[in-house]
Formats: sequence, structure tokens, C-alpha cells
Amino acid sequence: MSERLEALLAHARATKGFMPDDEGLVLYRAAVRAGRRRHVARGATFVEIGAWCGKSTVYLGAAAEETDAVLFSVDHHHGSEENQAGWEHHDPEVVDPATGRIDTLGLWRRAVDSAGLGANVVAMVGDSPTIATRWSTPLDLCFIDGGHGEEPAWADFEGWAPHVCIGGWLAIHDVFCDPADGGRPPYELWCAALDSKQFVEDGECGSLRVLRRIAPPGTDV
Repeated sequence: MSERLEALLAHARATKGFMPDDEGLVLYRAAVRAGRRRHVARGATFVEIGAWCGKSTVYLGAAAEETDAVLFSVDHHHGSEENQAGWEHHDPEVVDPATGRIDTLGLWRRAVDSAGLGANVVAMVGDSPTIATRWSTPLDLCFIDGGHGEEPAWADFEGWAPHVCIGGWLAIHDVFCDPADGGRPPYELWCAALDSKQFVEDGECGSLRVLRRIAPPGTDV
């Protein structure tokens, strides 16, 4: 492992967020596979849905830098339902005192800039489904970790999973098979991807599930 990669992974571990390091490493490795399979002049394109303060962004950004890919990080930075006051994952440190709203954009920018990943990471600040409707570039990797409520989770899946190219990867975070361990929507997205017969399992760690998109039967790819 290079000194640069060691530094980036250490930076990811130190960044505020909810992803354990072992899951982050599996996500990084999936993104490296996705970046290295690109066989045209343009480098690979990654998208993450839900960035919070930049922890997953740094793991994915490390892979993007290594493979000359670009990561588009999609988040409105006002937090999901489960991050709001009164909910389990609320963090008063990320509330803007001027507005009273969660605002993680500054922390995200600090994480990316201090990691030196600006050449490979692009912030897309806004509503995920809105951006998805205007998106046209095939994705080599899509990581879904946005709102975990039923409506936002399904909107992210339905808006972004179709953009994953044949042979590309789809990763979903916070997939818990036992309802006692976590909410249902991410698990249901994972089941829907498998049930579609468009994706097959390609790795897991903790609550992270990695899938790969396959060609329809009879297609010569």
C-alpha cells in the first residue's frame, strides 16, 4: 500500500460519519474494480448518494484518484430524517446556529480539500431525485446511502440504479436482514435489485452490500 493511500484511508477513518472502516475498505475496493474496468479514453464515473460529512466520499475518492475516475457526490447536506432533532442519529454539532438547520456542506468540503481530492471529487449539492432526472452518463459505480425512510430510499434507487452500466457496480449501505438491527428500506432495495435479475451479489461486509449489473440473457457484451 502506498503512503498516499495509507494517508487517505487514515483521513477517511478520522472523518465524521457512520461507516465502519472494514465496510469503507470494501467500498473502496469495489470502486477500484469499477475504475479499472473502464476500457475507453474517458475515465470511470462514480456517484454517491448521501455524503454526510465526507467519510464515504474519501474512501470512494481514494479509488477515484487511483484509477483516474471522477466521483460525483450528491447530497443536499441538510441531513436525512433520522438525522433531525429528536431522532437517534442527530448530531447538534452539525446544526448551523444561524439557520437552526443541519448543514454538513462545510464539513464535507473540509474533508475533501484536506485530503487533496479536489481533482477527482465533484460536489453536487441538491435533491437527489431531481439531479437523477437530468443525469445521462452511464455509471461504473453507484453507492446509495441517502435517506433511509421509505420514500427517499426508493426515490434514490429508482432514480440512480438504472444508470449503472452493464458490468458496473451498485453498492447499498445499511442493509440489515434482521429488522431488529435497522430499518427496512435499504434491505428492500437490495432485495429489489436481486429480484430484478439485473444485478448479482458481488461482496458484502457488515451492512454494506455490493452488487454487479449483468447483461440480459442472450446479450453479447
